[in-house]
Amino acid sequence: MSEVAEEKKSRRGGRNARRAERAAPLPEELRPVRAGLEGGTFKPLSEMDVVRINEAVMDVLETIGMADAIPSCVEACTAIGAIYGDDGRLRFPRSLVEEIIASANRDFTLHGFDPKHDMSPKGHQVYYGTAGAAVHTVDVENRTYRDSTVQDLYDAARIVEGLDNVHFFQRPLTTRDTVDPLDMDINTLYASLRGTTKHVGTSITTPENAEQVLKMLHVIAGGEDKWRARPFVSNSNCFVVPPMKFAEDASAVLEVCVRGDMPVLLLSAGQAGATAPASIAGAVVQAVAEVLAGLIYVNAIKKGAPAIFGTWPFVSDLRTGAMSGGSGEQALLSSACAQMARYYDLIGGAATGMCDAKLPDMQAGYERGISNVMTGLAGLNFNYESVGMYASLLGFSLESLIIDNDLLGQALRCVRGIEVTEDSLSIEAIRQVTTEGPGHYLGHDQTISLMQTEYVYPVLGDRSSPKEWVEKGRPDLIEEAVKMKNEILSTRFPSHISNDIDDALRDQFNIVLPKEAVGR
Repeated sequence: MSEVAEEKKSRRGGRNARRAERAAPLPEELRPVRAGLEGGTFKPLSEMDVVRINEAVMDVLETIGMADAIPSCVEACTAIGAIYGDDGRLRFPRSLVEEIIASANRDFTLHGFDPKHDMSPKGHQVYYGTAGAAVHTVDVENRTYRDSTVQDLYDAARIVEGLDNVHFFQRPLTTRDTVDPLDMDINTLYASLRGTTKHVGTSITTPENAEQVLKMLHVIAGGEDKWRARPFVSNSNCFVVPPMKFAEDASAVLEVCVRGDMPVLLLSAGQAGATAPASIAGAVVQAVAEVLAGLIYVNAIKKGAPAIFGTWPFVSDLRTGAMSGGSGEQALLSSACAQMARYYDLIGGAATGMCDAKLPDMQAGYERGISNVMTGLAGLNFNYESVGMYASLLGFSLESLIIDNDLLGQALRCVRGIEVTEDSLSIEAIRQVTTEGPGHYLGHDQTISLMQTEYVYPVLGDRSSPKEWVEKGRPDLIEEAVKMKNEILSTRFPSHISNDIDDALRDQFNIVLPKEAVGR
């Protein structure tokens, strides 16, 4: 072989080796974006604003309090210093509120079924995931809505299992093909856990059902002791009926879950202008007060129980009174709630990424993108409903999970920010390129080394030129998402729940999904 041929082969081999190296998965710590990046650079509230909101919250809890507390709640809370008035309202002295805030558990883990998906938020660490109670699944190919099913939920979990930028799976839809509440609770949990090894969040309708859910989780975990050591499911609990009232069934569910060592998302979902004040500041005050009342309740049941500060106030379109999840006001509201969680140094979660659009289109993109970036920059620990949700939470799209995974990659890159180091200031690179090199940075060692660690690349998003786009057959984003969805659902059947355990679950509970639907 000639020297020229050898040189060409060597160059080609080196180029191929570099391409292969760049294509190989990066270690988690070197990825440009990953779960748990630090946010907190965006602060919609000034320091004085935060102080004033806190003072208003303390006033509301001490002088107005919460109505409709169930007897066990009254008993538990008054035992630690709350005051139950003749008017039936449970009030919380400032000293009690401050004591609970100071002693609350802020160092807990939301476990995944697989430990690699464990989330241990501290400070401003940011995670994105699903959530919601959509009653419809969006058929993007026919531009229609249909009732959501258990199969849809299982399919959603299977898709999320492979999405790097979606860090947890909380039930995003209600299963309309399960009429009995127990069947709905059991099958919601089964479909979610069967489809993903990431942390799962679920809702439960009654305390009796909560007992059955825990029984099911003990079977899956391999025993109650193993469940309590690593609880891989949390309860999304709407314990409050805004404004400032406890919800009876949800409160009873809360008590069962807390005693069963299930982490709880304390969820207050008032709607500004309807069930919460129309002013954004007032909606924040009410949401914070309601969730702090829930935090006191949890700690009165079991001191130090893991609870997420779930301020989820929504926004109304005041022209109609309808919810407007994709509005700029909603993005501000959720970001302000994130800032209040940081003020109390509590692990916080809020609704973000919602949209009023009905289909994956430009409206959906700007609505979802703005709020996910803002809440991420605000340091919101858990960004719920960040992907897939449409029509102000009435619709859910499987294809959108795949599209929105790209969107979250860009949002996480914004959260990560800009690292300024001696190397990143690039003085030596500038000197080499301008005085020794070709006058550009293409192919420079620094450029090559940063291609994967500094820059995020979309999976579906198209960055080709118009000419290249035409040559590729004018690919359409939605059509490509449909293809990818179909490929995933025809090949991905997670098997982390063994057949023996699956059989045991089917023997004890009314599992709707047939064995063949889960790849058995």
